Order: sequence, then C-alpha cells, then structure tokens
Amino acid sequence: MPWLLRVKKKFNAAHFLTNYHGKPEPLHGHTWAVEVFLKVHTLDEGGMGEDFVEISKFLDEILPDYKLLNEVFDFSPSAENVAKWLYERVKERYPTVQKVVVWETEDCGAEYFEV
Repeated sequence: MPWLLRVKKKFNAAHFLTNYHGKPEPLHGHTWAVEVFLKVHTLDEGGMGEDFVEISKFLDEILPDYKLLNEVFDFSPSAENVAKWLYERVKERYPTVQKVVVWETEDCGAEYFEV
C-alpha cells in the first residue's frame, strides 16, 4: 500500500496576467502557497518515505520568493502555469511526484498532475 506525502510551503511574489479576458490586470502580489504530493511505496528504517526537511529545503531553493513572476518566467504567471512549472522542477528531483497545487489565495488555486 503506498503513502502520499505532502509538503506545503509559502512564498511571496507579485505578478500580472497577460492576455487576461476580464478587467485590466494590474500588478499585484500574493502570499502563494504550494503543496507537493509524493507517492512512496516503502519506508526507511526510521519509518519515513522521504525526509520532509529535505523536500522543504529543495522548495526553498526553487520557489521565486519576493520576485516579480513576470520577470522570472517566460510565460504568463497564472496559477496554472506556475503549478506546471513547479511540477516539472520537483519531478527532476523527486520522480514520484503525483501533483503540485499552487494557491494564489486561500480560496483560489490550481493543481498540475500527469494522467
């Protein structure tokens, strides 16, 4: 039986959406939240599938904290696109990643996973 591990981190970043179909999208910031889900099938001698501290450190390395996302990425930094980008980075280090969820606010977010 597998386990689904979850690590959540927050970061602060500003963005504006290009080609937005609603009212004009001004520059604004969020305290974003990211959840990473890893599937594990075995536990080590300490009873862990992966070390939460190591996953958290890795996320600290890749999350664009206190950045303007439009300058970091070569795509429109929607929650959907940021989720996909993060999924791809996490998969390079943790191939068993199942999904990445990115929250722009506590009520609105997007998740990316492969089917």
